[in-house]
Amino acid sequence: MTKKIAIYPGSFDPITNGHIDLIKRASKLFDEVIIGITQNSKKSAFLDIKDRIQLSQEILKDIDNVKVLSFNTLLVDFAQAQNAQVILRGLRAVSDFEYEFQLSGMNKHLNSNIETLFMTPAEQYANISSSLVREILSLGGDISLFVPKPVEALLKKRL
Repeated sequence: MTKKIAIYPGSFDPITNGHIDLIKRASKLFDEVIIGITQNSKKSAFLDIKDRIQLSQEILKDIDNVKVLSFNTLLVDFAQAQNAQVILRGLRAVSDFEYEFQLSGMNKHLNSNIETLFMTPAEQYANISSSLVREILSLGGDISLFVPKPVEALLKKRL
């Protein structure tokens, strides 16, 4: 029987409670969930990739079928190298759908063997994004409801 493997890609700059919610839920659906952390060429990173990997590993260590890796290739190539059949994408709002739909179509064109699965966050996480967390922090706001304690501590240290 083939092991069902999903890739959840993103910059995770930083990983948020919304990401974690989706990862926990996906870990119940798949034999293995790989968190694929990449440097998004369209964004300048707040945390370097080593910090994002370390934080994610620390926060997700209690979920046995989740592992954290980095990649700097096409997503479909990374997924194929990991023997993944599914790419997970989170949709927080309708506005996310058009962009994610385009990505899904392109990924399908590049590798027709890999499916995209869209998941929506739990209601309490629907408005959380990494960029909003960074903005709230930079303006002196409280981010404790949006990120785990280790993330909050590192972000405050880096600010």
